[in-house]
This record gives sequence, structure tokens and C-alpha cells, in this order.
Amino acid sequence: MALMLTMLGAFYACIIAILYVTQHTSKPTFDEYAVGGRSYGAWYVAMCYVNSWWPGAVFIVFFGLAAGPGVFGFYGLAYSTLGVAAMYFMATRAWRWGARYDLRSQPQLMGVRFRSRGVKVMASAIGIVSVFPWVVLGMQALGEIFRVASGGAWSVTTCLVVGLVTIVVRQYWTVKMGMRGLIMTDMFQGIVAYGLSAVVCLILLSGIAGGPISFGTLAHVADSALRVPGDGDGYGSWYLFSLIFTGVIGSLCWPMSFQRIYTASGVRAVKAGTIRTILISGVFYTLLMLVGLAATTLPAVHDAPQIGWFTLLGDWGGTWLLGLAVTMVFAASMGHIDGSVQVCGLQIANDLVDRPGRPLSDRQLTAVAKGSMVLYMGFAAVVAFFTFDMPRLQLLAQLSYQSIVQLAVPLFLGIFWRGGNKYGAMAGMATGFLTALALTVVYPDDIPALGSLTGGVVGLAVNLLVYLAVSAATGQSAEERRYVAEMFAVAAAPVRRPRSRPESGTAMPEAADV
Repeated sequence: MALMLTMLGAFYACIIAILYVTQHTSKPTFDEYAVGGRSYGAWYVAMCYVNSWWPGAVFIVFFGLAAGPGVFGFYGLAYSTLGVAAMYFMATRAWRWGARYDLRSQPQLMGVRFRSRGVKVMASAIGIVSVFPWVVLGMQALGEIFRVASGGAWSVTTCLVVGLVTIVVRQYWTVKMGMRGLIMTDMFQGIVAYGLSAVVCLILLSGIAGGPISFGTLAHVADSALRVPGDGDGYGSWYLFSLIFTGVIGSLCWPMSFQRIYTASGVRAVKAGTIRTILISGVFYTLLMLVGLAATTLPAVHDAPQIGWFTLLGDWGGTWLLGLAVTMVFAASMGHIDGSVQVCGLQIANDLVDRPGRPLSDRQLTAVAKGSMVLYMGFAAVVAFFTFDMPRLQLLAQLSYQSIVQLAVPLFLGIFWRGGNKYGAMAGMATGFLTALALTVVYPDDIPALGSLTGGVVGLAVNLLVYLAVSAATGQSAEERRYVAEMFAVAAAPVRRPRSRPESGTAMPEAADV
């Protein structure tokens, strides 16, 4: 126990040291606080994106899918790779609009595109609500980490409290430094969580260190572990499609993912960062799933797949390797929680509180963002503590994923198509969100009567139909068409980023209210 806790403490000390050394001596502007001054290169963008995408749960939930059901765990590789690839094609317009209109968040882009504060507020609210369950689950995962690190000597309550205190202390720096603090630590956390774990997986599979599994073990995996849902079981033929499709769409709808575009120094940095993200994620996740699939042959792992990562490394390398396994999960969990809380605080200040008719100064925006992060974090900590043993919390996580994809219709069509308007955007998001919410409550997993489609996919279809119908019925005025044409002209040419925040109403042309 002492050794594993010491390893966690050493890693935590390194994080605090990085934050202390890299903090600004002067008070940053809100642009610096929100998006790091749009100044980071491809590797920083890539590692920041990876940290925001793969939480510590990937070593628990997704590893459990590979070590339990089997090859089904690889569906995460399909949707994450396709989703990041889609960012490559969005990079040019998203970054150039961000630089030209001083955008700091995904909902703000939508508000500018449709000239509607209502669109921005609705999109921001959906994003903030959808992220919340993952912050709660991330905090609870920290409790599981300390349970393993203590060797089971600490009670569940003690482990959860220690985990909450750890991340709350870390959040002091997130509140203080904003995006810069995240980017600086994401590089180190990513190397530990994803780079080091990939090396460990490769050594384990190579068989050079005498581990319990190897690449050769994959030849002895049971046939049942090589089937995916819908292949002769109770699921319909559309289930796997729904999961992958929702994952691909959702990967660009999460506020944490999209905001990484605005931290980049230019379009080239975003595109190079997406390629590096695909490389990092592809290598890491593939090796992790291969290890999980091979571990299905080990009874101790197969019987308890959710903790299989800890069981496997503990049996292979003893306390030292188990401590390393815990540290990797700790690094991934911390990065994901940090990014989630930061972006929600940003959106509350930038999208919900700030108004064209009542613009806030940089100092006020920063203060609101910091206060919002503290409140958001505190509320999540309370919910995490009182729902630690509630299995129905998984439903909230499923609801969040089915709801976040409802941003996709106005977001994607708004970026790539000149049609549509604010009425269609708001009506589509509202009906899609409510449809997905209702169906997921009734059918948390799939809808058997529809071939195992999920509620989120049905909601997305309703969203699209309503968006097109309402937009067609209300139409675009000549002024709206001219405005959209100007935006697309901006996206077609390089943009020099403004050095200071423009006056309200010039760089962020929104209607006062809708």
C-alpha cells in the first residue's frame, strides 16, 4: 500500500510542479485563460485532445468490454478514429472563424453562424448538462483508484473522499490558470497515461518479460469473444451501427474536443494535431484492447473484467507494476476531469452570462468562469459522494451521450452548408434532445422494435427533419444570405488573428435575443 500511494504522490507532485513553473507572473487576458491565447503547436493540441477524449474509465470500462464480451471493445477504436478524422476536415473553417470572430467555445460558433444568442445558449446548456455525469463518474473512478492503491484497507467512503480532495486541490490550478494549465499538464499526463501504458502493453504482448499472455494467446481466445452484438444474440442488426455512428458524431460535439481547435496557433497546427491524435489513440487503444482480448483466457480477469487491468498487471509484476497501473489510470482521470470542468466554466461565463447588451470585461469574465468552475466542481463532488453505489447512474451517462449528439445537426450543417436558420437550429435541437431523452429513459440500451437502434440516433433523425422543415418554412432573408456568404468568404481565406479582444458586436455579430 505504501509503495503505490508513494507512486501516486510522486506523480501528483510532478503535476503541481509543472503548474507552478509554467504559470504566468502577470494576470492573463480572458482569451489566454479560455483558449491559451491560440498559440499552441500540433503536439500540444494532440495530447490535449487525447486527454479530453480518453478518461480513466478507458482502463476500466473499455478494457472490461475487451476482457469480458471480447472483440466488441474495439468499437471504441472505430468511432474515435473516424471522429478525429472528421475534425481534420472541419479545422479550416472552425479555426478561421474562431480567429476572425474571437470565438472561444463551440456554442459561440453556433451563435455567430446563426446570428442568435438563443442558439448559443441552448447549445451551451446541452453541452454543460451532458458533461456533468462524466465529471461525476470520473470522480468516482478516482475512488476506485485509491481503493486499489490502499490494497482494500481503506473503506469506500475514505477512498472516495481522498479522491475528491485530490482532484479538488488540482482544480485550484485549473481555476487559476485556465486552459494554459491544462495544456501544460496534459502533455505530461498523456505521456504517463497513454504512452507508458502502450509500452507496457507491447512488452506484455511480446512475451519477452514472461507475462501471462502474449500475441500467441490471441489464437486461443474463445469463439464467443470474437462476436459483436447482433451476431446471433438478442441485439438487432442496427445496434453496433448505432454505437459507432453516435460515437463518431458525438466525438466532435463534446465541448472539450471542439475547444481544442481554438487553442491551436493555426489551421496547420489543428490538422497536424488531428493526425498525431489518430496516431496516439490508434496505437494506445489497439494495444490496450489486444491485451484485454488476450486476457479473456485468464479466469481471474474474465470473472471480473472491470478491474482486469489492475488484476493483470498486479499478477504479472507485483506491487511495482500494480502501482504503475494505478498511476496511469490516475493520470487519465485527472486530465479528463480537468478539461471537462474548465470548458463548462468557460461556457457558463462566455455563453450564458455574457450578453451583447451587457458585455463583461476580461476581468469579469475570468471571475465568472472561475466561480462557475468552483460551483460546478463542488456540485459534482456532492453528487459523486451520494451516488457512489447507485447503478442507475450509468443511465445518466447514456443519456448524456444520446443528448450531446443533438448538437451535430446545426453544428455540422452550419459549418458546411449555407442553408438553415436560427429557428430551425433551435427547434431541431429541442425536439431531438427531448426525443432522445424520452426514448433513452424508456429504452436505456436499445429499441428492439427498431432493430436495436438507440434513442440518440432516433432523436438525431427527428432533429434533422425538424431543422430542415422549419428552416424551409421560415426561410432566409436577403440580409441573412449576405451575412452567411461573408462568413464562408472568411473561411476561404487565411485570417490574421486579432491581438486584442474586439468590441462587443463587431467580432461576435449576434442578435440581442431570440
